[in-house]
Amino acid sequence: MATAETSSRTLRLRIITREQVLLDTEVVSVRLPGAGGYFGVLPRHAPMVALTASGLLKARGRNGEERSYVIHDGFAEVGRDAVTVLTRSAEAPAEIDLERARRAAERARERLHSREADVDLARATAALERALARELYAHRPL
Repeated sequence: MATAETSSRTLRLRIITREQVLLDTEVVSVRLPGAGGYFGVLPRHAPMVALTASGLLKARGRNGEERSYVIHDGFAEVGRDAVTVLTRSAEAPAEIDLERARRAAERARERLHSREADVDLARATAALERALARELYAHRPL
């Protein structure tokens, strides 16, 4: 359990997907992709709720180690000493299948350029954003 001294300098970061609690750990900082751009969170941050977008979440641990996850649409609940990210999906860059991401991006582009009336443009756009984020960060040294 964290002491008062330690907890005043750390945040509890939880990344939760529909399937699992992917991460539940203490960190000193978090950088998240928000709907309006990236934002950072440090201990004692003002409480807020933010929309997240597809992009790279980076967390720095107490010993300087960094963890990165590609996250997608969802929400981040920020408190004075905690950040909880509820996301559609999340994965470490090393776990991303680059070819699969490229195929998904191509399928999304085809749907967006389709002249069919039943194409859901919002879903196709979101799928393209997810695929491009996965493609960008796949196996990339961070």
